[in-house]
Amino acid sequence: MAVEIIYETHSTSVDNEAGIATGRLPGRLSERGRLQAAALGDRRRGDGLAAVFTSDLHRAVETARIAFPDGRPPIHQDIRLRECDYGDLNGGPAALVAAQRAQRIHEPFPGGQSYRQVLAATDAFLHDLATHWDGCRILVIAHSANRWALESLLAGAALEDLLAAPPPWRPGWYYTLPADWPAPVPG
Repeated sequence: MAVEIIYETHSTSVDNEAGIATGRLPGRLSERGRLQAAALGDRRRGDGLAAVFTSDLHRAVETARIAFPDGRPPIHQDIRLRECDYGDLNGGPAALVAAQRAQRIHEPFPGGQSYRQVLAATDAFLHDLATHWDGCRILVIAHSANRWALESLLAGAALEDLLAAPPPWRPGWYYTLPADWPAPVPG
């Protein structure tokens, strides 16, 4: 069998609206973000979800809790779904982080991590999904870096291309995690 994954980014945060790259800081949803989170719940409530997995950073957890206030489906926080650690740039200008993305594929942000490290954490998360959630439909709520990792690992997109020209936001991305995961990490 396989695991069906529906991916949603966390809803709009106060930092997103201010042009700040929150990174590993907790962040919090804006008023617009809270409305988006409620809409996410309305959009996904009938999808037959076995579980919701979310980053443990506050803005992602807040999105999940607003979307599914009754805890159904069950919400699981996972540290491996955290945003890329921008190190010294956590909480800095989003434009500055965006300008450095392509050079941070293998080389970590100063005091932080590389996108290749995010890819490895996401790969480990997928391995656990394949092992414990085979045949299920799962919702993942996380961050941009995790979406790029899923696109690379499950859709075969080159990480370099994703970081150079990130695909625009949309309400949900769909992936199939093969039962024979783990696959080799793309080069």
